[in-house]
Amino acid sequence: MSEFENGFKDIFIKYESAKHDFFKWRSGSGFVNKLILAVGFACLTGILAQLRFYLPYTPVPVTGQVFAVLLSGVVIGKWYGGMSQGLYALIGAAGVPWFTGGKAGPEILMGITGGYLLGFIAASLIIGWFMDEYKRSRSLAGILGIMMLGILVIYVFGVVQLSIVLGLNAGKAIELGALPFIGVDIYKALIASAIAMAILPGKAYSKN
Repeated sequence: MSEFENGFKDIFIKYESAKHDFFKWRSGSGFVNKLILAVGFACLTGILAQLRFYLPYTPVPVTGQVFAVLLSGVVIGKWYGGMSQGLYALIGAAGVPWFTGGKAGPEILMGITGGYLLGFIAASLIIGWFMDEYKRSRSLAGILGIMMLGILVIYVFGVVQLSIVLGLNAGKAIELGALPFIGVDIYKALIASAIAMAILPGKAYSKN
């Protein structure tokens, strides 16, 4: 084996060890450290919420929030990933203007996009549960499948509330609240899956 190959192998081993050490640390950390991570992902969600654009045929904007949601479950696990999105919703409802378009207030949770915010919590919980509990789910196909499941959960929550708020039937609510976003959300899931593959350790780490 050449010196270059030995050097590359050494870097790879150190990288794998660093990944495992971080997730082992995260898993065994106390409440304060995990809360800090949750607040950090809540802030990331709020930042990415400002990356938005509207399509001409739906009142629901395309935003970057889903990307943060998908990664929150991967990086900080089921309970604190879900907590990060719960904090995002609660702090925004309390008045911090970090919902899409710099909005805030409890009316957002009750409005046409409120269901998606609730879906963020459920999606992060589900993704984190699979990532923490099932080492075999950490293949590219497994991660992508779980990401898509998380997106489906977000759609379900979002579409149900959209239909209730606007008085739409199921078909119209799906047409406005899910179908326009499938392509871009698949793209987000692919990027998030690639990042997850790069940061998740191959070895098991302690459960939360």
